[in-house]
Amino acid sequence: MKKGFTLVEIMIVVAIIALLAAIAIPNLLRARITANESAAQATLRTISTACETYAAANNGSYPSNEAALTGATPPYLNRAYNGQTIQGYTYTLTLATTGYTVTAAPAQCGTSGNKTYTITTGGVLTEAACGG
Repeated sequence: MKKGFTLVEIMIVVAIIALLAAIAIPNLLRARITANESAAQATLRTISTACETYAAANNGSYPSNEAALTGATPPYLNRAYNGQTIQGYTYTLTLATTGYTVTAAPAQCGTSGNKTYTITTGGVLTEAACGG
C-alpha cells in the first residue's frame, strides 16, 4: 500500500491556507497604513520642531528655505524632506521668515495612507481626508 496524500486532502489544505490569507492580508495592509500615518505625523512634528528651534535662535525669524535647516552646524534637520516620498507620504515644505506650512500627503491615496496632514507655524497639526 502506497503512503501519501490524496488530491482531496491537498485541496482542503490549500483552501484553508487561502482562507487564512484572505483574513490576514487586509489586516496587514491596515497596519501598514496606520504605521505610515504615524510616521508622517512624527516627521511633521520633527520638521516643526526644527523650524521653531531655528526661529528661537534667530530672533523669531523662521527659515526661508530648507537649506537653512539642513546646512546649519549642527543641522536642525538631518535630511531634506521637501518633495521627497518617505514611507508612503510625500512632503511639501512652504517656508518663509514669517512662518511655515508643511504638508504630508499619501503617495497613493488609500494604499499608503488615508489622511493628509498639515502642520503650520506654532506646531498646529491638522488632518484632512486623503485628496481633500
